[in-house]
Amino acid sequence: MKPHPFALPLLLLLASGAACAVDDAVVLRCRALSDPAARFACYEAMPVTPSGPAPSAEQRFGMKRLEKKVDDEPGAIRSTVRGRLDGWRNGTQLTLANGQVWRVVDDIDAVLPDLVDPAVRIERGALGAYYLQLEANNSAARVVRVK
Repeated sequence: MKPHPFALPLLLLLASGAACAVDDAVVLRCRALSDPAARFACYEAMPVTPSGPAPSAEQRFGMKRLEKKVDDEPGAIRSTVRGRLDGWRNGTQLTLANGQVWRVVDDIDAVLPDLVDPAVRIERGALGAYYLQLEANNSAARVVRVK
C-alpha cells in the first residue's frame, strides 16, 4: 500500500513539537485542489505562526521531549504540594502550586504526618529520572511528570 503523498510532511510538522496555528480557510483551500503537486505546494506554502509564548524553563521541567536537554532547564525546582499530604504510594498524583502534576512511580510507600501545603524540591537524577523530596522531613520518591 502506497502512503498518502502528504503523510510525511504532515507527520514531520506534528513531530516537530512546535505548537502552531494555521488558518482553517487556507487548509480548506489546499484540500480542495485536485492536482497532487499543486496541493502539496499549497500545504508547503501555508503560513504557520506560533500559537503562543514559549513555556519557561521551569514550566518545561520534567516534560518528556524528543530533543536533547535544553541548557537553560534548571537542575531542580521548588514548589509546594497543594492541600493535605499524609503519604504516598505507587501511582499517587501530586499537584504542585505551580500547576504541575507529578505521579509517584516508586514501589516504596510513605506514611507522613499530616502536612498542609508542604514544600518540595524536584530534581533531575541519572538517566532521566526525577525525584521529589519533602523539605520538612527528607522523605523522597521517584516521580514522573503527568501535566
